[in-house]
Amino acid sequence: MINLTAGPEDGEAATIAFLVATAAQVAGHDVLSFMTKEAVRLGFPGGPEVVPQQQGRPSFAKLSAQFAEAGGIIYLCPVCVSTRDLGDDPLPNATIAGATPMWAWIGDSAMVFTY
Repeated sequence: MINLTAGPEDGEAATIAFLVATAAQVAGHDVLSFMTKEAVRLGFPGGPEVVPQQQGRPSFAKLSAQFAEAGGIIYLCPVCVSTRDLGDDPLPNATIAGATPMWAWIGDSAMVFTY
């Protein structure tokens, strides 16, 4: 599980989180990204495209698409979405879901990375 709190304001952290996520997928792991705080903006249409691109760093939008194509799941903190008035129509691989579904997905054990 990748717990991502950084959104467009910290493109480096968001990009590193998705580099780790996509590497885990390549290694054969199922991956959930639990997005909280400003990161919830990245789970809505247009969100991945607003992460600033820096020279030498992969495109967050491309990593996000790769993550989705490989079956990556995104849970968006409902409180964080609501307080930012982002609506209820996230990306196709994203669901507005809180801590209870996150813990159900994790089950008895998981490796968690936080960015």
